[in-house]
Amino acid sequence: MKMDGFYNLMENVAFLPSLGPTEMVIILVVVMLLFGAKKIPELARGIGKSMGEFKKAKTDFEKELSLGEKESEKKSEKSQAADESQKDRVG
Repeated sequence: MKMDGFYNLMENVAFLPSLGPTEMVIILVVVMLLFGAKKIPELARGIGKSMGEFKKAKTDFEKELSLGEKESEKKSEKSQAADESQKDRVG
């Protein structure tokens, strides 16, 4: 397991900004004692799946936002074109 990525992840966690390597090792030892070596891979898999679902939901949400923006731009362009054609008829 590449530990550099793990350290970067832990540095970015908002509620744990001041954890050093010693504290992380202590936390990992406590987790191993609480859950056992057999349960940790299952927990990691569950966390990985939930992170994947979160990323998928985030990209879907961003796509919906961009589609909504495009639709609103199209509607405003259509309304501007209709206003201009209405002015041409009147004027």
